[in-house]
Amino acid sequence: MKISIIGVGLIGGSIALKLREKGIADFIYGIDNSTRHLDQALELKIVDAKVDLEYGIKNSDLVIIAIPVDAARKLLPSVLDLVSDTQSVMDAGSTKAGIVAGVKDHPKRSRFVAFHPMWGTENSGPESAIAQSFSGKAGVICNKEESAPDALALVEKIVESLDMHLIYMNAEAHDIHTAYISHISHITSYALANTVLEKEREEDTIFQLASSGFSSTVRLAKSHPEMWVPIFKQNKENVLDVLNEHITQLRKFKAALEKENYEYLGELITNANKIRGILDK
Repeated sequence: MKISIIGVGLIGGSIALKLREKGIADFIYGIDNSTRHLDQALELKIVDAKVDLEYGIKNSDLVIIAIPVDAARKLLPSVLDLVSDTQSVMDAGSTKAGIVAGVKDHPKRSRFVAFHPMWGTENSGPESAIAQSFSGKAGVICNKEESAPDALALVEKIVESLDMHLIYMNAEAHDIHTAYISHISHITSYALANTVLEKEREEDTIFQLASSGFSSTVRLAKSHPEMWVPIFKQNKENVLDVLNEHITQLRKFKAALEKENYEYLGELITNANKIRGILDK
């Protein structure tokens, strides 16, 4: 199988490494606006050749779009314009409703499978790619009924080869759930980092005292705006909904401290502890 990967960074590079390791990909074309990323991907043996968009699409069995969601939404119709009835296209974006809606009336819509691998790190670029990164994680396929059976079967095979467990969802539900489990985590991390950076102007010992707990909490704040601003933009309404609830919860903690209501503070923490039973299953 010949595969073209549009975007040879963290996600696209990791997918390429795993599919090569599993023997799924016989030849991998790399397509990217960054010449430096393409050269790194070649050097790291993530791709076999760097090509332009039209050549890569016309000479591959599967096209994987692994670029920021706003760029993917804009590019996808052009990719579908170039594919035949035997080729398949999948994306790897963190938001799905906008991408799916953008091609709902495209004559080649059935050749596209909307996919989201539930994994990522704060790092970027081909040098951050890890073959085993997706193992054991959830792989979400959205609106599967809108994809041709053969295209869907191929993407299901790809997801299985990534060692992910498959979940099927409609795009709107996916975006609601990811707002709660992923997008709000990033906003919280960015806000906490900005809070501490502001305070650090007064107290230069803060970072000297920072523990592993602090480091893990603000780890996501290292994630690049080039990726996350488009995600927040595409999923604006859902993110605002969960952000409002998050602010409400913060106010409860603030009020408990202000009123010295430590019993209520303990109740808030005890209630939050319920998450342990869910995550440790």
